[in-house]
Amino acid sequence: MEIGRRKYDMPPMIDDLYSAKILKLAANMPRAGRLPAPDGTAEKVAKLCGSRIIVDVRLADGKVADFAQEVKACALGQAAAAVLGAAVIGAAPEEIEMARDAFRAMLKDGGPAPTGRFSDLAMLEPVKDYPPRHASTLLAFEATMEACRIAAEADGETLRTRRAGAA
Repeated sequence: MEIGRRKYDMPPMIDDLYSAKILKLAANMPRAGRLPAPDGTAEKVAKLCGSRIIVDVRLADGKVADFAQEVKACALGQAAAAVLGAAVIGAAPEEIEMARDAFRAMLKDGGPAPTGRFSDLAMLEPVKDYPPRHASTLLAFEATMEACRIAAEADGETLRTRRAGAA
């Protein structure tokens, strides 16, 4: 323990927030780019920091069949997008929504980390102590849910998900 600093009343150091694992994820973005003919596309921007993500999806049989993302975000937003990109193929929009909601609760309310295919989001748990970073960290999931909604509507379906507010 450092002099004058108690672990329980100070947020983690910046080194804890930008761990080697998070930086490695951010540097190796899965499914980067754009799809040539997506069923749905959505763009989300974090107003505080300017992070921007565009997501393209194709749905088949109620699940994500193809996915691409163009990510211009901080390392935390990139890491969350990398976890999403690595696991999203084959996921139903409802599963993505549950992960997004659990991720948001982990960041904003100290809830448990998402489970299942998106369980690697647990490594972003230290972000909870940095509220200005929440919006950029949630951006990829918000954009993906919007793109899935657009894709389903274009196909004449309605997603049975809860419409969440802004991160």
